[in-house]
Amino acid sequence: MSVIAHNLGAIGAGLGTTLVIALLAYAGALLAGTLIAVCRVSPIPPLRAVSTMWVTLACNIPTLCLMILLAFAAPRAGVHFSLFAAAVSAILFAGSGFVCEAVRSGINSVAKGQIEAARALGMPFGLIIRAVVLPQALARTVQPLVNIFIACLIGSALAATIGVRELTSVTQQLNLQSGEAVLMFLLSGLIYLALAFGAAKLGGLLERRLADGRGVRA
Repeated sequence: MSVIAHNLGAIGAGLGTTLVIALLAYAGALLAGTLIAVCRVSPIPPLRAVSTMWVTLACNIPTLCLMILLAFAAPRAGVHFSLFAAAVSAILFAGSGFVCEAVRSGINSVAKGQIEAARALGMPFGLIIRAVVLPQALARTVQPLVNIFIACLIGSALAATIGVRELTSVTQQLNLQSGEAVLMFLLSGLIYLALAFGAAKLGGLLERRLADGRGVRA
């Protein structure tokens, strides 16, 4: 246990980097994925084709493969990423595909009668999506979106493979210094578990509050 006590600062710094990677990647994935979902249901065929290709690539390229390509192959093509930016971008891109599918399922769950009523009132497509469809779609997909955040959090551990000093990387280095593999990786695993459990609990609380709000309005 002394190795933990003597390295709390390094562990805390690694945890902080892990949280920053996960939060930045998730925020970007949520924004990009929602926009891609809107494109997938838009009446413009080119937008639907591009968004479908985006989702196909995002959901089927391994995040680690993409992370390595961004960190080490992209500079050869003249596109330079820091290791941190490569990690965030790879997780963001992968997450955006799954966010898109989650949001699209929420969009498809909105009653068509509401959309037709909005059209009858003369509302343009963009306003219908923004004011009628997306608020309901996002409220109905809270738990899937929370699960995607947890995936981003767990996926941030892959950043250790390209040299980003996040929690898993710090764990590996402390293991090499102390030879306490079981202790160090048990600690790391418990930290990830606690973060994921907390996110799931917050997601459940938000989902219940949104459900109660819909019930009151009904």
